[in-house]
Amino acid sequence: MRGLTVADVRVHAGTQEGVLSIDEALAHCAAPEHGAAALFAGRVRNLNDGRAVTAVSYDVHRALCVRTFEAMADETLARWGADLRIWIVHRQGRLDVGEASVVVAVSSGHREAAFAALRYLVEEMKKRAPVWKQEHYVDGDSEWLPGHALVPDA
Repeated sequence: MRGLTVADVRVHAGTQEGVLSIDEALAHCAAPEHGAAALFAGRVRNLNDGRAVTAVSYDVHRALCVRTFEAMADETLARWGADLRIWIVHRQGRLDVGEASVVVAVSSGHREAAFAALRYLVEEMKKRAPVWKQEHYVDGDSEWLPGHALVPDA
């Protein structure tokens, strides 16, 4: 993590294939000087645009995703305070309805900063992260949804 020592890691950014842990996210964000911890867990839902969904597959560019999450965390620390603790992890692979696809957590001394920083990270992740989503439907069909472009339009 940029600008931080191993003994003082305030940011955890990553992707993983296994089940995401809310407990790990909150444990990472625990600090005696922090009175607020805000958490977002994005989950696979069973309906999208009127179609019944059975699962979603996420394809992730791991290295670029981690760099993007770290850059977002740097921006967040600069804007809402260097004392924040941040956890941002996106799942990859095939997930069933109800499984968590992303967990983002932020802790701070006060709730205003935690809420604002969390919202910023979630919204930026949706715009910037190199993650592609394929929905699988009850009728056996599947479809890649519009997502991140590695090369912006000229």
